[in-house]
Amino acid sequence: MVKINRIQQAEEALKDAKKKMNDRYRLGYHIMAPANWMNDPNGFVQYKGEYHAFYQCHPYDENWGPMHWGHVKSKDLIHWEHLPVALAPGDACDTGGCFSGSAVDNNGELTLIYTGHHYTDKEKDLFYQNQNIAVSTDGITFEKVGENPVIAEPPVDSAHHFRDPKVWKHHDTWYMVLGNSTKENVGRVILYGSSDLRRWEYIGVLAQSDGAHGYMWECPDFFELDGKYILMISPQGIKANGDLYNNLFQTGYFVGDYNYGTNEFVHGSFTELDNGHDFYAVQTLLDDKGRRIAIGWMDMWESNMPSKADGWCGALTLPREITLDHNRVLMNPVEELTLLRESEHNECKNQSISESYLVETKEDLLEVKAVFDLTKCSAQSVGLKIRGVNQEETVLTYHLDKQQLTLDCSKSGKVEDGVRKTMLETNEELSLRVFIDRSSIEIFANDGQTTMTSRIYPNEEKLGIELFTENGDVQVKEITYWNLKDIW
Repeated sequence: MVKINRIQQAEEALKDAKKKMNDRYRLGYHIMAPANWMNDPNGFVQYKGEYHAFYQCHPYDENWGPMHWGHVKSKDLIHWEHLPVALAPGDACDTGGCFSGSAVDNNGELTLIYTGHHYTDKEKDLFYQNQNIAVSTDGITFEKVGENPVIAEPPVDSAHHFRDPKVWKHHDTWYMVLGNSTKENVGRVILYGSSDLRRWEYIGVLAQSDGAHGYMWECPDFFELDGKYILMISPQGIKANGDLYNNLFQTGYFVGDYNYGTNEFVHGSFTELDNGHDFYAVQTLLDDKGRRIAIGWMDMWESNMPSKADGWCGALTLPREITLDHNRVLMNPVEELTLLRESEHNECKNQSISESYLVETKEDLLEVKAVFDLTKCSAQSVGLKIRGVNQEETVLTYHLDKQQLTLDCSKSGKVEDGVRKTMLETNEELSLRVFIDRSSIEIFANDGQTTMTSRIYPNEEKLGIELFTENGDVQVKEITYWNLKDIW
């Protein structure tokens, strides 16, 4: 009964907070908590024909605090419905928080696997962590099982970092990867196995930092795609290196070959998954169409978050289909995103532009497709701007000589550290697919060869979309934009 009361209290707190919230930056077609704080996606799963996404949330404040699990579901990955808070902390197995984890459909029983957080000295941030499960037969109300914690403590050579279980089934065995750190502060991912989701045996280390990839590997995800195995992680403690690793923490992946019999994962180098400001803690699912779909937290730790002043903070990215191309992960918007389109506008087809071409629109929920023919280009750089009526703009520039894509948000709410750059090798065509919401931009370049995701916080009314060149002209194959609907 106590647990139910905690859920009810969290729901009431969210309802009260929602009444006081300022909506100016609320997103139109992204997953957000009803109010207050949210971060990592959790338990991204398909269950009884519907997609479910859970997420870390703090129902009582717009800042991070004791973690609960928020919950939404959808039939199409686009139109989401808020459900009651799924997990609230405070039981013996999770006294300080229900931290990140995953979900599986266990023969009709929706099972959440999550980390229990326990402070031994909160002021000094001293804690220990364990792994727990909660189950549901209706996909809405969850019961923590009596066997919790199902994994009480980490391996003996571990530091106290021991969290974010991602679980899957291979043949008749359940497997779990966990983010972990050694006593020498080396980030790694460790592996467990189970026949029943209750009793787990430690198998060993799946992958470990070579010393250059941080002290803790958060939010691991491990799966097979096109005959290769992909390990996604969010490392903490990687130092910036030129245009790489410029966020406080990163999200990226290794691609390789895996042997379940020997637990040997032979992989290539670490690659960042998204090169914008705000992409973290990615989690994937394999859906009934055979697609591997990813979703991430669309914010970054210690970044400026102006929406806190409005009574809320945090969002999840659009769902993205993952494919593999020569051992490189590509991310592209799921096909269902076309369901958001309300009206289509085509301009500037097969037209040469010099300096600038303005498409006027005041709409703040937009999808834009711009295609530049680089074989008919004398310009040093080309790109597009999302413009405000006065000084505000979000600028995306492709520098042909450097083969570099630059996102500049410094005039749209990111005054400090507003620029991100990434390599994009292309000689014939630059294709940009851009999703603009009230406080976010997501860019997919050349069919997912590069993605850049950032939060933006414009205050001005929109003027429109401006195509531009620098020092020359370019043939524009097309500029198409769609007004998108608000799902909320």
